[in-house]
Amino acid sequence: MSKYFDALETRSADERTSALIDGLRAQIARARAVESACQLDGPDISSLSDLAKYPVLRKSDLSKWQKQNPPFGGFAVRKPAHIFQSPGPIYEPGGVSHDWWRMGRFLHACGIGEGDIVQNCFGYHLTPAGMIFENGAQAVGASVLPAGVGQTELQVRAAADIGTTAYAGTPDYLKIILDRADADGVALKITKAAVGGGALFPSLRQEYADRGINCLQCYATADLGNIAYESNAMEGMIVDEGVIVEIVRPGTGDPVVEGEVGEVVVTTLNPDYPLIRFATGDLSAVMPGTSPCGRTNMRIKGWMGRADQTAKIKGMFVRPEQVADFVAKHAEVSKARVIATREGEMDAMTVQVEADGGDAENYAKSVAETLKLKGKIELVAPGSLPNDGIVIDDKRVYD
Repeated sequence: MSKYFDALETRSADERTSALIDGLRAQIARARAVESACQLDGPDISSLSDLAKYPVLRKSDLSKWQKQNPPFGGFAVRKPAHIFQSPGPIYEPGGVSHDWWRMGRFLHACGIGEGDIVQNCFGYHLTPAGMIFENGAQAVGASVLPAGVGQTELQVRAAADIGTTAYAGTPDYLKIILDRADADGVALKITKAAVGGGALFPSLRQEYADRGINCLQCYATADLGNIAYESNAMEGMIVDEGVIVEIVRPGTGDPVVEGEVGEVVVTTLNPDYPLIRFATGDLSAVMPGTSPCGRTNMRIKGWMGRADQTAKIKGMFVRPEQVADFVAKHAEVSKARVIATREGEMDAMTVQVEADGGDAENYAKSVAETLKLKGKIELVAPGSLPNDGIVIDDKRVYD
């Protein structure tokens, strides 16, 4: 089995950048050619940094446009093989061509290939996760047991009878299967696990390792397919070759510097479904350098929380974009963080302002104008607010 899925994984930075620019130009042309409620305004692409001048596409926008132009809001270029429904509801197209969801790259990194039987315990009903992983398994030549979720006793029996060698599903469900097999005295042959859709805690990964199972995780969504994945180096998550990932300041479309936590925004190069700057709502950060495994693409730290931190304070919604507007009004302010607490039976709001100088009274007036709420101002030194992507920290506890 080759170490890499294809030669794209080990390209030089210049080769990858040139290919991504070409792919981005073609994708923007496709997006502009289809009948869409979205007006994709932005400059001609001469460098990848030009992408930041395009608007961010959010799920709320997609939902609105899908209602106006069902089922995909005008974004799908051609008739899909499948139509899926995710909570919202949001509808996504699905294809059956080779590695349509780009999951084969991740499964290959897990060591899954020809000769393996993958017990696919992702759901097959309405949502696309089951088909995403099945399509990836087909791309690497593995056989698939479309097991879905639940019926653990039958899952154990099937795994034993057919000789399942690899598991695909959420991180915790594999433990349920293994524990049931132990209780029933059934020996299984699972040595590989490709997981997603939930947190893989170090203790759980270690438990699988102690059982002789190599468990790696990916970061994928129903709209975009695979975004990033682990290799056996297990140092961050390597960005997939078919997407462009940006990390932006929550509430804006402005890219942050390497290492700073922000919202994951993804442009997919899938020609069938051209989503440009699609905001995932997830937080992550770019890691410096490249993976020791030899794959040369950018790495991110994986899932670090949610960017949608909207909170209702004193009966008013406070949104990350409002905090970003406040920061933009003051050149000397580098960051701000809203902290919601309770004082007695009342909501209270403190705004920590990271600034090189400035006047607290002036900031208080600006906060009231921008956030439509009055709050206490707390001036803090530059660099003192945590690098965690949080701009609205809701500390209220209701007993």
